[in-house]
Amino acid sequence: MFELPEFMTLARQMNDSFKAKTVQKGQLGNSPHKFVWYNRTHEEFDRLTKGKIVGKAYARGKWLFIPLEPDYVLLLGECGGKMLFHPSGAKVPKKYHLYITFDDDSFFTVTTQMWGGMELYEKGEERNSKYIRGMRTTPMEPEFTFGYFSALIDELIDGKKRSAKALLTQDQIIPGLGNAIAQDILFSAHLDPRHLIADFTVDQRQDLFHAITDTFVEVTEMGGRYDEYDLYNNPGGYIRKMDKNAVGHPCPECGATIEKFQYLGGACYVCPNCQK
Repeated sequence: MFELPEFMTLARQMNDSFKAKTVQKGQLGNSPHKFVWYNRTHEEFDRLTKGKIVGKAYARGKWLFIPLEPDYVLLLGECGGKMLFHPSGAKVPKKYHLYITFDDDSFFTVTTQMWGGMELYEKGEERNSKYIRGMRTTPMEPEFTFGYFSALIDELIDGKKRSAKALLTQDQIIPGLGNAIAQDILFSAHLDPRHLIADFTVDQRQDLFHAITDTFVEVTEMGGRYDEYDLYNNPGGYIRKMDKNAVGHPCPECGATIEKFQYLGGACYVCPNCQK
């Protein structure tokens, strides 16, 4: 599944590849998928996108915003799979869930894995989407300061008990973060995923804050994770330290054997020595 660094990479590449191009034809999927969400019919999508000019794309959380000037915004997100730009004359994928052709016959396709949203809104209405409305500050925004992060933890402590992993992966408390990047963040902060946020010391709060921001910057600068693909079908350059490939191997910091266990609906990969 794409996380914020992958969406930021895709947005940057879209602005390099098809910003200011005119839409010749917009099509929804040719492969039915009950977990891909549209808010337009095939006919509406074709009619409303035709002749529109692509504006500057940007990412927030696990969502990609593509303005179709002058009146609409295409919202793509909460998905994995591939979003690809194809030059004129390229072969169209056999299956797709979105297909937009531009005036120079180049085109853009989206093929999802598992689930995803592909919705076209009148400009401004995208902010009222249930996925976007009320979204908290993301780690790539200037407002994501240590003061903001510490106040967020204080706010959450007054509610139900939450662990470090829950803080990073549940309810999009920190938008754009998922289980994959969370593993490396927790390792960098030397925190066990089950550690309760109510028990954090000031130093642990600071360590986790810096692990979040530093990891986001690193993953983004490297074009995303190695098992996700960019707009040109190239894998990202970030190799995760804590994933299935690390299990049974020495910790890169202390040499202890990396372990795996299930927690909060997903796998956790930890160093039993560094993340006590």
